[in-house]
Amino acid sequence: MTSSFNVQKASGYERLMGRWSRRLAPPFIEFAGVTDGERILDVGCGTGSLTFALPQAANIAEITAIDYSPVFVEEAARRNSDQRISIRQADACALPFADDRFDRALSLLVLHFVPESAKAIAEMRRVVRPGGVVAAAVWDHLGGMPGMRMVLDSLAPLDEAAARLRGHYCFQPMMRPGEMREAFIAEGLADVAEASMLIRMDYDSFDDFWGPIAAGEGPIGIYVGGLEGARRATADAVVRSAYEAGQPDGPRSFVAVAWACRGQVP
Repeated sequence: MTSSFNVQKASGYERLMGRWSRRLAPPFIEFAGVTDGERILDVGCGTGSLTFALPQAANIAEITAIDYSPVFVEEAARRNSDQRISIRQADACALPFADDRFDRALSLLVLHFVPESAKAIAEMRRVVRPGGVVAAAVWDHLGGMPGMRMVLDSLAPLDEAAARLRGHYCFQPMMRPGEMREAFIAEGLADVAEASMLIRMDYDSFDDFWGPIAAGEGPIGIYVGGLEGARRATADAVVRSAYEAGQPDGPRSFVAVAWACRGQVP
Protein backbone atom coordinates (compact mmCIF):
# COMPACT_ATOMS: atom_id res chain seq x y z
CA MET A 1 0.00 0.00 0.00
CA THR A 2 1.59 3.25 -1.12
CA SER A 3 -0.49 5.56 1.13
CA SER A 4 -2.48 5.21 4.34
CA PHE A 5 -4.32 8.52 3.93
CA ASN A 6 -8.10 8.39 3.63
CA VAL A 7 -9.91 10.81 1.33
CA GLN A 8 -13.65 10.80 0.62
CA LYS A 9 -14.13 14.02 -1.35
CA ALA A 10 -11.74 16.71 -2.55
CA SER A 11 -13.95 19.36 -0.95
CA GLY A 12 -13.76 17.57 2.39
CA TYR A 13 -9.98 17.33 2.17
CA GLU A 14 -9.81 21.06 1.42
CA ARG A 15 -11.63 21.80 4.68
CA LEU A 16 -9.59 19.28 6.64
CA MET A 17 -6.09 19.97 5.33
CA GLY A 18 -5.83 21.61 1.90
CA ARG A 19 -6.29 25.15 3.21
CA TRP A 20 -3.48 24.61 5.73
CA SER A 21 -1.19 22.95 3.18
CA ARG A 22 -1.42 26.14 1.14
CA ARG A 23 -0.17 28.14 4.13
CA LEU A 24 2.75 25.78 4.59
CA ALA A 25 3.72 25.70 0.91
CA PRO A 26 5.52 29.10 0.69
CA PRO A 27 7.92 28.55 3.62
CA PHE A 28 8.56 25.02 2.40
CA ILE A 29 9.39 26.28 -1.10
CA GLU A 30 11.81 28.79 0.40
CA PHE A 31 13.42 26.05 2.51
CA ALA A 32 13.74 23.81 -0.56
CA GLY A 33 15.60 26.59 -2.41
CA VAL A 34 13.55 26.59 -5.61
CA THR A 35 14.96 28.84 -8.37
CA ASP A 36 14.01 29.96 -11.88
CA GLY A 37 14.19 27.58 -14.82
CA GLU A 38 13.96 24.34 -12.85
CA ARG A 39 12.12 21.11 -13.61
CA ILE A 40 10.33 20.09 -10.43
CA LEU A 41 8.52 16.92 -9.35
CA ASP A 42 5.77 17.27 -6.74
CA VAL A 43 5.33 13.87 -5.06
CA GLY A 44 1.89 13.50 -3.50
CA CYS A 45 0.35 16.67 -4.88
CA GLY A 46 -3.09 16.31 -3.29
CA THR A 47 -5.36 19.04 -4.60
CA GLY A 48 -2.35 21.12 -5.65
CA SER A 49 -1.32 23.19 -2.63
CA LEU A 50 2.39 22.98 -3.46
CA THR A 51 1.95 22.48 -7.20
CA PHE A 52 0.19 25.78 -7.75
CA ALA A 53 2.34 27.70 -5.27
CA LEU A 54 5.55 26.85 -7.11
CA PRO A 55 4.96 29.11 -10.18
CA GLN A 56 4.19 31.98 -7.83
CA ALA A 57 7.56 31.60 -6.12
CA ALA A 58 9.81 31.28 -9.19
CA ASN A 59 9.74 31.13 -12.98
CA ILE A 60 9.61 27.34 -13.07
CA ALA A 61 10.29 25.65 -16.43
CA GLU A 62 8.24 22.54 -15.74
CA ILE A 63 6.23 21.02 -12.89
CA THR A 64 5.19 17.37 -12.86
CA ALA A 65 2.76 16.51 -10.08
CA ILE A 66 1.77 12.98 -9.08
CA ASP A 67 -0.59 11.48 -6.54
CA TYR A 68 -1.80 7.95 -5.85
CA SER A 69 -5.39 9.04 -5.22
CA PRO A 70 -7.56 9.46 -8.33
CA VAL A 71 -9.75 11.86 -6.32
CA PHE A 72 -6.79 14.19 -5.83
CA VAL A 73 -5.51 13.83 -9.40
CA GLU A 74 -8.91 14.68 -10.84
CA GLU A 75 -9.34 17.74 -8.63
CA ALA A 76 -5.81 19.06 -9.20
CA ALA A 77 -6.20 18.59 -12.96
CA ARG A 78 -9.53 20.42 -12.86
CA ARG A 79 -7.88 23.40 -11.17
CA ASN A 80 -4.87 23.55 -13.45
CA SER A 81 -4.62 26.31 -16.06
CA ASP A 82 -0.81 26.43 -16.39
CA GLN A 83 0.68 24.66 -19.42
CA ARG A 84 3.92 24.12 -17.53
CA ILE A 85 2.12 21.85 -15.06
CA SER A 86 1.26 18.22 -15.81
CA ILE A 87 -0.63 16.05 -13.32
CA ARG A 88 -0.93 12.26 -13.31
CA GLN A 89 -1.62 9.30 -11.07
CA ALA A 90 1.49 7.48 -9.88
CA ASP A 91 3.03 5.64 -6.94
CA ALA A 92 5.59 7.54 -4.84
CA CYS A 93 7.43 4.24 -4.28
CA ALA A 94 7.67 3.45 -8.02
CA LEU A 95 7.97 6.76 -9.84
CA PRO A 96 7.42 6.36 -13.61
CA PHE A 97 10.29 8.66 -14.60
CA ALA A 98 13.82 8.18 -15.89
CA ASP A 99 16.87 8.66 -13.69
CA ASP A 100 18.10 12.27 -13.31
CA ARG A 101 14.91 13.63 -14.88
CA PHE A 102 14.30 16.57 -12.50
CA ASP A 103 16.21 19.37 -10.78
CA ARG A 104 14.22 18.96 -7.57
CA ALA A 105 11.76 16.47 -6.10
CA LEU A 106 9.54 17.89 -3.39
CA SER A 107 6.97 16.26 -1.14
CA LEU A 108 4.69 18.28 1.13
CA LEU A 109 2.83 16.47 3.93
CA VAL A 110 3.01 13.05 2.29
CA LEU A 111 5.85 10.85 3.57
CA HIS A 112 4.21 10.17 6.95
CA PHE A 113 1.33 8.50 5.07
CA VAL A 114 3.64 6.26 3.01
CA PRO A 115 4.34 3.00 4.89
CA GLU A 116 7.50 2.44 2.83
CA SER A 117 8.65 6.04 3.17
CA ALA A 118 12.34 5.16 2.76
CA LYS A 119 11.53 3.69 -0.66
CA ALA A 120 9.76 6.93 -1.62
CA ILE A 121 12.84 8.94 -0.61
CA ALA A 122 15.04 6.60 -2.64
CA GLU A 123 12.79 7.08 -5.68
CA MET A 124 12.88 10.86 -5.31
CA ARG A 125 16.68 10.71 -5.18
CA ARG A 126 16.78 8.48 -8.27
CA VAL A 127 14.80 10.85 -10.49
CA VAL A 128 16.76 13.98 -9.47
CA ARG A 129 19.97 14.88 -11.30
CA PRO A 130 23.33 15.05 -9.51
CA GLY A 131 23.53 18.38 -7.72
CA GLY A 132 19.75 18.59 -7.52
CA VAL A 133 17.70 18.60 -4.31
CA VAL A 134 15.21 16.33 -2.59
CA ALA A 135 13.06 17.99 0.08
CA ALA A 136 10.06 16.93 2.15
CA ALA A 137 7.94 18.08 5.06
CA VAL A 138 5.64 16.19 7.44
CA TRP A 139 3.51 17.31 10.37
CA ASP A 140 4.82 16.82 13.91
CA HIS A 141 1.69 15.05 15.13
CA LEU A 142 3.00 14.31 18.62
CA GLY A 143 4.22 17.73 19.71
CA GLY A 144 3.27 20.16 16.98
CA MET A 145 -0.42 19.64 16.25
CA PRO A 146 -2.33 20.69 19.40
CA GLY A 147 -5.67 20.90 17.58
CA MET A 148 -5.60 17.27 16.48
CA ARG A 149 -4.01 16.15 19.76
CA MET A 150 -6.95 17.83 21.52
CA VAL A 151 -9.30 15.63 19.49
CA LEU A 152 -7.37 12.42 20.11
CA ASP A 153 -6.77 13.10 23.79
CA SER A 154 -10.53 13.65 24.15
CA LEU A 155 -11.41 10.45 22.29
CA ALA A 156 -8.72 8.10 23.63
CA PRO A 157 -10.40 7.53 27.05
CA LEU A 158 -13.62 6.46 25.31
CA ASP A 159 -12.41 3.13 23.94
CA GLU A 160 -9.34 1.10 23.05
CA ALA A 161 -9.68 1.76 19.32
CA ALA A 162 -9.33 5.50 19.89
CA ALA A 163 -6.33 4.95 22.14
CA ARG A 164 -4.66 2.84 19.45
CA LEU A 165 -5.45 5.49 16.86
CA ARG A 166 -3.74 8.13 19.00
CA GLY A 167 -0.62 5.99 19.32
CA HIS A 168 -0.47 5.41 15.57
CA TYR A 169 -1.26 9.02 14.68
CA CYS A 170 1.43 10.45 16.93
CA PHE A 171 4.20 8.16 15.66
CA GLN A 172 3.67 7.82 11.94
CA PRO A 173 6.78 7.48 9.75
CA MET A 174 9.24 10.39 9.64
CA MET A 175 7.68 12.26 12.59
CA ARG A 176 10.24 11.73 15.32
CA PRO A 177 12.93 14.41 15.69
CA GLY A 178 15.81 13.61 13.35
CA GLU A 179 14.03 10.63 11.77
CA MET A 180 13.61 12.15 8.33
CA ARG A 181 17.18 13.48 8.38
CA GLU A 182 18.49 9.99 9.16
CA ALA A 183 16.38 8.54 6.34
CA PHE A 184 17.72 11.10 3.85
CA ILE A 185 21.30 10.28 4.84
CA ALA A 186 20.61 6.53 4.66
CA GLU A 187 19.38 6.94 1.08
CA GLY A 188 22.64 8.61 0.06
CA LEU A 189 21.68 12.29 0.09
CA ALA A 190 24.37 14.81 1.03
CA ASP A 191 24.42 18.11 2.94
CA VAL A 192 21.20 17.11 4.68
CA ALA A 193 19.49 19.87 6.68
CA GLU A 194 16.44 19.67 8.93
CA ALA A 195 14.20 22.48 10.19
CA SER A 196 10.77 23.06 11.68
CA MET A 197 8.08 25.31 10.22
CA LEU A 198 5.10 26.85 11.99
CA ILE A 199 1.76 28.06 10.69
CA ARG A 200 -1.56 28.76 12.39
CA MET A 201 -4.81 26.95 11.69
CA ASP A 202 -7.65 29.46 12.19
CA TYR A 203 -11.22 28.15 12.51
CA ASP A 204 -14.45 30.14 12.47
CA SER A 205 -16.41 27.76 14.70
CA PHE A 206 -16.62 24.22 16.03
CA ASP A 207 -18.38 23.12 12.85
CA ASP A 208 -15.56 24.58 10.77
CA PHE A 209 -13.09 22.55 12.86
CA TRP A 210 -15.03 19.32 13.32
CA GLY A 211 -17.12 19.14 10.15
CA PRO A 212 -14.66 17.43 7.78
CA ILE A 213 -13.57 14.94 10.46
CA ALA A 214 -17.20 14.19 11.32
CA ALA A 215 -17.78 13.56 7.61
CA GLY A 216 -15.12 10.84 7.61
CA GLU A 217 -12.14 12.67 6.13
CA GLY A 218 -8.59 11.75 7.13
CA PRO A 219 -7.32 9.15 9.63
CA ILE A 220 -9.37 10.45 12.56
CA GLY A 221 -12.41 10.69 10.31
CA ILE A 222 -12.26 6.95 9.60
CA TYR A 223 -12.61 6.24 13.32
CA VAL A 224 -15.33 8.83 13.91
CA GLY A 225 -17.25 7.68 10.84
CA GLY A 226 -17.46 4.18 12.31
CA LEU A 227 -19.15 5.31 15.52
CA GLU A 228 -22.91 4.97 15.88
CA GLY A 229 -25.66 6.07 18.22
CA ALA A 230 -24.62 7.00 21.75
CA ARG A 231 -20.91 6.45 21.04
CA ARG A 232 -20.99 8.97 18.20
CA ALA A 233 -22.96 11.48 20.27
CA THR A 234 -20.44 11.13 23.10
CA ALA A 235 -17.50 11.64 20.74
CA ASP A 236 -19.07 14.77 19.26
CA ALA A 237 -19.80 16.13 22.74
CA VAL A 238 -16.34 15.58 24.26
CA VAL A 239 -14.56 17.13 21.28
CA ARG A 240 -16.94 20.09 21.27
CA SER A 241 -16.31 20.60 24.98
CA ALA A 242 -12.54 20.57 24.40
CA TYR A 243 -12.81 23.00 21.48
CA GLU A 244 -15.02 25.45 23.36
CA ALA A 245 -13.03 25.10 26.62
CA GLY A 246 -15.80 26.64 28.68
CA GLN A 247 -16.34 29.58 26.34
CA PRO A 248 -19.05 30.17 23.70
CA ASP A 249 -18.52 28.56 20.32
CA GLY A 250 -16.62 30.76 17.89
CA PRO A 251 -13.19 31.32 16.34
CA ARG A 252 -10.20 29.37 17.59
CA SER A 253 -6.59 29.35 16.40
CA PHE A 254 -4.13 26.48 16.76
CA VAL A 255 -0.44 26.39 15.91
CA ALA A 256 0.75 23.62 13.58
CA VAL A 257 4.40 22.60 13.28
CA ALA A 258 5.98 20.57 10.47
CA TRP A 259 9.36 18.94 10.22
CA ALA A 260 11.18 19.76 6.97
CA CYS A 261 14.27 18.13 5.49
CA ARG A 262 16.34 18.64 2.36
CA GLY A 263 19.38 16.96 0.86
CA GLN A 264 21.48 17.15 -2.29
CA VAL A 265 21.94 14.34 -4.78
CA PRO A 266 25.70 13.63 -5.02
